[in-house]
Amino acid sequence: MGSSRGGVLLRATRVSLTYLHRPNLRLARTMAALSSNPLLINKALINNEWVGAADGAVFDVTDPATGELLAQVPDMRGADTLAAVSAAKHCLHQGKAKWAESTLTYRAGLLRKLEQLIADNATHLAEIITREQGKPLAESRGEVGYGNQFIHWFAEEAVRIKGDAVVAPHKPNARMTFIRQPVGVCGIITPWNFPLAMITRKAGAALAAGCSVVIKPAEDTPLTALALGKLALDAGIPAGVFNVVTASRANTAEVGSVLCSSPDVDKISFTGSTNVGKILYRQSADTIKRVSLELGGNAPFIVFNSADLDLAVAGAMVSKFRNAGQTCVCANRIFVQSGVYDQFCAKFAQKIKELQCGNGMDPKTSQGPLINPNALVKVKSHIADAVSRGAKVELGGEPHSLGGTFFQPTLLTNVPHDALVNTEETFGPVAAVTKFETEEEVVKAANSVRVGLAGYFYSRDYSQIYRVSERLEVGMVGVNEGLISTDLAPFGGVKESGLGREGSTYGIDEYQEIKYIYVALEN
Repeated sequence: MGSSRGGVLLRATRVSLTYLHRPNLRLARTMAALSSNPLLINKALINNEWVGAADGAVFDVTDPATGELLAQVPDMRGADTLAAVSAAKHCLHQGKAKWAESTLTYRAGLLRKLEQLIADNATHLAEIITREQGKPLAESRGEVGYGNQFIHWFAEEAVRIKGDAVVAPHKPNARMTFIRQPVGVCGIITPWNFPLAMITRKAGAALAAGCSVVIKPAEDTPLTALALGKLALDAGIPAGVFNVVTASRANTAEVGSVLCSSPDVDKISFTGSTNVGKILYRQSADTIKRVSLELGGNAPFIVFNSADLDLAVAGAMVSKFRNAGQTCVCANRIFVQSGVYDQFCAKFAQKIKELQCGNGMDPKTSQGPLINPNALVKVKSHIADAVSRGAKVELGGEPHSLGGTFFQPTLLTNVPHDALVNTEETFGPVAAVTKFETEEEVVKAANSVRVGLAGYFYSRDYSQIYRVSERLEVGMVGVNEGLISTDLAPFGGVKESGLGREGSTYGIDEYQEIKYIYVALEN
């Protein structure tokens, strides 16, 4: 049985290896060690207090690789969310914090402390990410480092917040000042595929700007958000500034609706599906909130005849199969020009064969499970649809023998343009390759969908590089590179892939208002 002290979960965790071919005692010991992880929390965080749901309800958090129960966390509803919003509102201009009025150096200093704590606890955080999300431990470690870059970046950006002052051109005895002020309370709703980095990319900017946050993590992966909450407390971030509200799938819509409709919430930042993003956008309209949306993608990955094929295959592997294909910027539609089509597919197949499915805690694993059964159903349906339209399964195509939500790394060739794998985001380890003849043809195909987050292409023709880069209807382009996300660059899309940008020097703008002050001076 488990007990709780100060919100830290002390659970005698039952280890299950039923999804594995044979027992792995070292892996069993590693998994059992999660029960002693000092960042494993089973309470929500409101006003710097660890609390349960008002009605006492909880929901299960499980390991997608084993089905094992990891923890039970509060299943909160609207009233709980309003309590968090109230705390976030109060801390901005009242109480000890007066967070919105605090100095830039003070906020930057706290973010630096948080950065150091994340670095010091990287191993604990990576373990939690892998256990609740399923990705290989090496990828989880990478996410912790990547996510912490945003805390570092915005700690530096905090002290660079500035405005302008000018002499009024029409009145020499007047001054015009333009200052930046925090937007206010920010509702932050994050996905399960990057449970740490999606929070730090948003909250880092918000806190640097002087905003408070109410974070609603995905129901599949709340433990990482709660671990970050503990580190925020340890860093000395004042009460009410950093709140985490957890809720099950059944209550998520209610929590989201409260965040969007409350007049005390000044901004919504959401990463997730386009359909949910549209719902939140509509719900925010009545209070005219600032809204940032990072929504679904259907990234084209184009290989031209002039490409370095080994480089293109390496890029396709990292872009397509990282996190089992469960990233919003992963290569979803792979277009290969006819002159190198057969060579590329052969090289690609060889690399895909090297992938090893397994529990993410096993260092040999390069592909973990899908996040839940719904994801498995979608992957299977996309493959079946493609095959029915003439595609050929070169590799994989079936659930993995490990059981659960594990799926074989899959390569499809001769995929028609109208197959679901080309018209929808698959979010799974399925590489769908389509042949094309001309640049005009492939750019038209790449731009044929209503989303435009990221796009990739490989070419050694410099005229073509600039031409295609500018013609692709996406917010981010990787040329001869399959992994382009960084804290230094603005992250975001066009069309139905969202609004606004995250990260970079532009990211903090999303959390600030510009105020104009006109002062008439005495003669």
